[in-house]
Amino acid sequence: MLNRLILCLTSSLLALGLGAATASATSLKDVKSAGFVRGASANEVPYSFVDGDGNAKGIGPEVAAEVWKSLGVKDIAWSVTPFGTLIPGIKARRYDFVGAEMNILPDRCKQVAFTEPNSSYGEGLLVAKGNPKNLHGYEDIKANPALKVAIVAGADQIDFLHAMGIADSQIVMIQANADALSTVKTGRADAYAATELTVGELVKTSGDAAVEQAEPFKDPIIKGKPARSYGGFDFRLNDVELYKAFNNALIEFKKTEAYPKILAKYGLSPESIKAAQSKSMSDLCAGK
Repeated sequence: MLNRLILCLTSSLLALGLGAATASATSLKDVKSAGFVRGASANEVPYSFVDGDGNAKGIGPEVAAEVWKSLGVKDIAWSVTPFGTLIPGIKARRYDFVGAEMNILPDRCKQVAFTEPNSSYGEGLLVAKGNPKNLHGYEDIKANPALKVAIVAGADQIDFLHAMGIADSQIVMIQANADALSTVKTGRADAYAATELTVGELVKTSGDAAVEQAEPFKDPIIKGKPARSYGGFDFRLNDVELYKAFNNALIEFKKTEAYPKILAKYGLSPESIKAAQSKSMSDLCAGK
């Protein structure tokens, strides 16, 4: 499958996309007629990212490629955009679906149509080498008002931190995962909060000896339950037919041997792969 990457979309390019100038629903027939579908990536390893050759990789893009292929769509035009602009972008018709493994949350479900979960993952902290502040969970940050924690703008860690009673004065907003290294190294924040896989990949791929992943790590308890994210694909609310076609095809793909192989390749444990099958989109959207 040819994954065409669109890096800095301009308004003129957007006008060429499906439905950019109309509020009418985009259908599977429309996508097939165009010869491609437009997807959005947040460029965050291992969920959705761009490799050195400009190809879209990661859990979301690689599962999406197989699902779209089963629907007769072989080409995905990928846009790379900051995480916080994913939902505004799809609502503005800049792309047709989001493949960034966005956590399925009730507030988000009011804005976009999520598929069934495609992945599941826990939380983590990036800290300075040696973990000088002895941080092993979000509770440690809550316990010391002098500490600051960085998160990517628009990421659901804000909900976890707020639910635990961590004040906004302790939270440092950054624009992208790549900014986390300098934020922690310079002391602007004492830690960076993200999913366990995001933190692990950041440490591994950066090769930066000045930071590490906080271990052991205790999952935050939110409303009496350990916090766990469930990533899914999202579509516009009015693209009902396109959404249903993809969601049904995703459900079928998750029954194949190829599905767990993609997730395992990017570091998801057997427990996390199993967890992705244990929750339904309807329950997650209801906050269960």
